[in-house]
Amino acid sequence: MDVGMHPNAQLIEKFYSSFQKKDAAGMIACYHPEVEFADAVFVLKAKQAGAMWHMFCEGGRDLAVTFGDIQADDARGQAHWEATYTFSATGRKVHNIIEAEFQFRDGKIIRHQDRFDFWRWARMVLGLPGLLLGWTPLVRDQVKRIGRGNLEKFIQNHHQYQS
Repeated sequence: MDVGMHPNAQLIEKFYSSFQKKDAAGMIACYHPEVEFADAVFVLKAKQAGAMWHMFCEGGRDLAVTFGDIQADDARGQAHWEATYTFSATGRKVHNIIEAEFQFRDGKIIRHQDRFDFWRWARMVLGLPGLLLGWTPLVRDQVKRIGRGNLEKFIQNHHQYQS
């Protein structure tokens, strides 16, 4: 870790370094207890956000994460990160490219927004149906329902995330 980096840039680096090691506890330690996370599939608060990263770390057997372009100041930060993995439901290889934005409070991440091309992701995950329909609200809503259902099952089996 570069000691010349802003402390919030170091925090982002710790978050993604933990993700590379599939260390969900290390990732969660970077989050404020009242964190809000959002991307094209999930909108989560507090423990739910930590549960999602734990689920990804535990389930991502061939998950590989790279990151860079970290910038941060006292209030905001950003990073570019990429994930390659096999999507378990279809067995298809995915290479997702994500731009992340952060806000900080009390030396922790209070808001985390990931942006990626959902249609590109759907094409990789679903093949031809994703190519033809991945841009539609129907597919996006179905993916959100499935993702939310998987996270709810994960939370039921991991009591530390239950309210």
